[in-house]
Amino acid sequence: MKPKPIPSTPNRVVRSLPVAAAVAGLITLTACASAPPAPTHALQAAETAITSAEQARVADYASVELNEARENLAAARKAVQEENMERAERLAKQSRVNAELASAKAELIKAKAINEEMEMSLEVLKQEMQRGSGERP
Repeated sequence: MKPKPIPSTPNRVVRSLPVAAAVAGLITLTACASAPPAPTHALQAAETAITSAEQARVADYASVELNEARENLAAARKAVQEENMERAERLAKQSRVNAELASAKAELIKAKAINEEMEMSLEVLKQEMQRGSGERP
């Protein structure tokens, strides 16, 4: 019996190309199929915005928006547990926007109240000046 000749190097390379291509394809498919990472930055930004709003007592002026922010953050965390990272990121971003909206709304309400106070004080001063000078309003 004659020993089998060892195939030449070019033949070995040609035969291993389909195997290498299949392995590369599997790696690519696995990489594409894996879930994206959790949106930790978006979640942290939402948490920070909510905490900041709570510390500024925003709930006294914009409780609806702040509650929506909290609900969206809770839904984002649930989406992370369900490995739905795209939904989690969208909800976390919406949560941050709602918290920022609540803060802005509260600041606007506070600014309007200060403006009204100043206008009333100005009116009182005008009346006092007119009385002091003998003029009538």
